[in-house]
Amino acid sequence: MGAAVELDAGGRAVRLSNPDKVYFPAKGYTKRDVAEYFLAVGPGITRALNHRPTTLQRFVDGVEGDFFYQKRAPKNLPDWIPTARIAFPSGRPADELCPTELAAVIWAANLGTLTFHPWPVRAGDTDHPDELRIDLDPQPGTDYADAVAAAHELRSVLEDHGVRGWPKTSGGRGMHVFVPIEPAWTFTEVRRAAIAAGRELERRMPERVTTAWWKEERGERIFVDFNQTARDRTIASAYSVRPFPHAPVSAPLRWEEIDDAEPRDFDIVTMPGRYAELGDVHADMDQEAFRLDGLLELADRDEKERGLGDMPYPPEYPKMPGEPKRVQPSRARHDDGDDGGTA
Repeated sequence: MGAAVELDAGGRAVRLSNPDKVYFPAKGYTKRDVAEYFLAVGPGITRALNHRPTTLQRFVDGVEGDFFYQKRAPKNLPDWIPTARIAFPSGRPADELCPTELAAVIWAANLGTLTFHPWPVRAGDTDHPDELRIDLDPQPGTDYADAVAAAHELRSVLEDHGVRGWPKTSGGRGMHVFVPIEPAWTFTEVRRAAIAAGRELERRMPERVTTAWWKEERGERIFVDFNQTARDRTIASAYSVRPFPHAPVSAPLRWEEIDDAEPRDFDIVTMPGRYAELGDVHADMDQEAFRLDGLLELADRDEKERGLGDMPYPPEYPKMPGEPKRVQPSRARHDDGDDGGTA
């Protein structure tokens, strides 16, 4: 698979073993192709990961093999790559890799990492997110165009409540909108703000958007996945490579681009040219930090005026205060019938 090579990553030499190992058989792209891609977008992906505890999604045998999520820092982590201690919902702690330079990205790529999943926090304060991340997830029967329509209206929802979002492709059919925020709120509060934004978007586009946690209730609509803001849930970073045969990437976009963009056009071959021409179109995110007061006031109104409280957490989470039962509606109706109740 070829002798190991050394790559210059921001002035630091990083060893790349088996550089000719094929990671994307349909295209013939190799480990070195992936590493060269990350070098080409280096400042962009470094910004997206900078000082963030990061889970590595590793594909040691390429996208057609098995993969796993490396949450704890590998034991062979070089001493020049820092870690940050985070706490899972169970309360158990872990030390995660915390990239601060491009060389850490290339080192992780050598381990088969294609997708980086950074927490929405910085190493200095891992209990208070500094990003609100909203995942617009197309359900069966919907596609990227539907996600774009939802994203435009979401932009208005956010701006109506005092914040600004930056859009990117998910690398598949969906879209992500990231909002830089002051690290003044807990994960629970940030999730509450995401739920409020999702519900307002759903009210504005009831036929096209849903916040229904249970799949049986979503229909052919864009799902606002509010639980991606729960502790230990992460979203692929900007510039991450996604594990599909054509090697797409999660592409940061400007709002005026999203209608004409085609997610398949952004991959490890095409993105370097775009980056060389435009640079990191999300670079200005680091210059902003919004407050969530407006969205949290909306959440208060939802609760007081509409009777809308919390939503279910993911199944592996401990029961949370104020959370409704984690029982899918059809099962709940069945159980009520068995007990003689009414549906």
